[in-house]
Amino acid sequence: MSNPDGLLVDIAAMVESEHSNQMPLTVVVPGAVITGRLAPQSLWRERIAEVLAASDHLKPFATLFTTPEPDGPDHDPATDRPTHLHLHLARILQGSYGLPHTGGMYRIAIADISSWTVGDLSYTDQ
Repeated sequence: MSNPDGLLVDIAAMVESEHSNQMPLTVVVPGAVITGRLAPQSLWRERIAEVLAASDHLKPFATLFTTPEPDGPDHDPATDRPTHLHLHLARILQGSYGLPHTGGMYRIAIADISSWTVGDLSYTDQ
């Protein structure tokens, strides 16, 4: 969306302020449908840092996710409104499959979302 949907921005702002990760959301971005649960940026970054820190090869990158970004690229400095969604337990829906099967961590620019719906779309492994 070149002009981000105000309601979606409001949902993202509420997730940030409430520090809740229970809001299920499915979004359509160029080339993909992604479904998962919204997470506050801080919790998303913390989880990514944990995963990176557990890897011998990726450990140095963990500090990038533990350094706070006050009003960084995830917020519009003019309005302090979120510019990105942070999804966890997320899957890219491809046909009848969800990738990865266990769910991943995705950061999506709100401006890139062409449509969305509340809810975590399910898929089948059959």
